Amino acid sequence: MVLTTIAEPRSRKRNAMERLEAAFADDLARVNALILERMQSPVGMIPDLAAHLVSAGGKRLRPLITLASADLAGYGGDAHIKLAAAVEFIHSATLLHDDIVDGSPLRRGKPAANRVWGNSASVLVGDFLFARAFNLMVESERLRVLDILANASSIIAEGEVRQLAAIANLDMSESEYMQIIEAKTAELFASAARVSAVIANLPQEQELALDRYGRELGLAFQLVDDALDYAGTAGALGKAVGDDFREGKLTMPVAKALQAGTAEEAAFWRRVFQKPSRDDDDLAQAMALITRHQAVPATLDQARMHSRNAREALHVFPASDTRTLLSDVCGFVVDRSF
Repeated sequence: MVLTTIAEPRSRKRNAMERLEAAFADDLARVNALILERMQSPVGMIPDLAAHLVSAGGKRLRPLITLASADLAGYGGDAHIKLAAAVEFIHSATLLHDDIVDGSPLRRGKPAANRVWGNSASVLVGDFLFARAFNLMVESERLRVLDILANASSIIAEGEVRQLAAIANLDMSESEYMQIIEAKTAELFASAARVSAVIANLPQEQELALDRYGRELGLAFQLVDDALDYAGTAGALGKAVGDDFREGKLTMPVAKALQAGTAEEAAFWRRVFQKPSRDDDDLAQAMALITRHQAVPATLDQARMHSRNAREALHVFPASDTRTLLSDVCGFVVDRSF
């Protein structure tokens, strides 16, 4: 793969994600074509429902990490295309399942698939996408790749179950919450980068560096999502603002506001999370407390720390255009909607 040259000064006017997409446009087009091909089925509902989600304009950040990591690793074959598609299929399958659990009306700015086709169809099409991902892993003909992505799939599911079990649990520590988001979000970012090191036969130091890059980037990504739920817009989120709160999820802004708040405020949080549902008035009061205690800036500061850690992980690789792009994406993840 030849990295596309991006002319200056135009490149500085585009955000890091746009520059990454432009640099790997040819490979990404191949990934998208493969995704379209592999989500086909003679059962008409499957491609229809899958296309509703897969073609809804997501950033493709995780497969782009696979593509860019393969280039950084000096890989010269085609397996990275299949693995990038597999990563996106895993991600899409988890989104289908998550929307059923969470009950969110929107996904990527469109009605959630289960609102259109129902929960049963969404579960089964999610299973179909997982199966397609495993087909693609096997086609890479690398057992370690299969091991990494299969393990990631189980860890993601465990993280989602842990989060479900922790609904309305105000006694959960920040450390416990970080373990949940490392499993449900950061694990796939880490695996998306690491599999490229495996197919390129990189030494262990560089393989682990790519794992750390993806893991730290994924932690930053999720913390920013947590902050956006209380300070973003539906357009930026691709889903309704306040969804985490309405679902009774204790995310980092709530944890920080709770930690900094008074006993009276703690009583509000306990009362509101013990309710079977939360309304707009509850959300307004929650956002007021989060604003009072600067919980969103504190969450973003934590995201920036993980973003810096991701950048540092790349230092084991020689300086290159690709390393710069991957490094710059760390800033984009944190600042993308603020």
